[in-house]
Amino acid sequence: MSENCTHDCSSCGESCSERRTTLEDFREKPHELSHIRKVIGVVSGKGGVGKSMVASMLAVLARRRGLRVGILDADITGPSIPRAFGLHGQADAGEFGLFPVQTAGGISVISLNLLLPHETDPVVWRGPVIAGVVKQFWTDVIWGDVDCLFVDMPPGTGDVPLTVFQTLPVDGIVVVASPQELVGMIVEKAVAMADLMHIPVLGLVENMSFFRCPDCGHEHRIFGESHADEIAARHGIPVVCRVPLDAQLSALMDLGSMEQMQEDALLPLVETL
Repeated sequence: MSENCTHDCSSCGESCSERRTTLEDFREKPHELSHIRKVIGVVSGKGGVGKSMVASMLAVLARRRGLRVGILDADITGPSIPRAFGLHGQADAGEFGLFPVQTAGGISVISLNLLLPHETDPVVWRGPVIAGVVKQFWTDVIWGDVDCLFVDMPPGTGDVPLTVFQTLPVDGIVVVASPQELVGMIVEKAVAMADLMHIPVLGLVENMSFFRCPDCGHEHRIFGESHADEIAARHGIPVVCRVPLDAQLSALMDLGSMEQMQEDALLPLVETL
């Protein structure tokens, strides 16, 4: 800490021990009836790379390993999680708070789409309001006993990721990317933000990494050669997973049947949770 420190971290770019303490002061407690062991953020530097699909896959695989799992859909203006699991009803509220909706396999989900009168209604809100809703999904939802809560965040490094990093006790993040070199550059911005907020990157998931021919089994790099290992080595990311471009996975997302998926490319990452 500089001797000229004003103790106003919002206008300071220094990364010091005093700053870390200040960041922790923003953290909110979950609902008093919630007991959450671990919070994992699923992030991407840009949209369209399959972040929500990866979040859904992680939740399904974790549930299959016997963990009690929840998904907090923090992508308020573009929620995808309810559709991935075929959830179309509305969440129930009680005297003490809001209850998440359970999937067929027992995964707890909360999303703005589970609160709207019609799931196709647009959300035309400014950033601070959206960030406030995400915070309420943490403080006002009765999650119960959860071993691992996955937070599906909107792409980029704006209001919502900042709110999640500052107010939730995030244990680590999973960064989702596609193979293109430009996306790799954007991914590094997300990794740098996590480093600034003192949150470890648990793994890098390269989605749409390759296409496996169903006839000969040969793997085709449709979107170019992978840069995942280079990025992971540069930032000390311990786990790299590659998810193939698979029409069946996309179909399961559209049908609301992600709990039927058989892809196990993310198992090395789930085993670390």
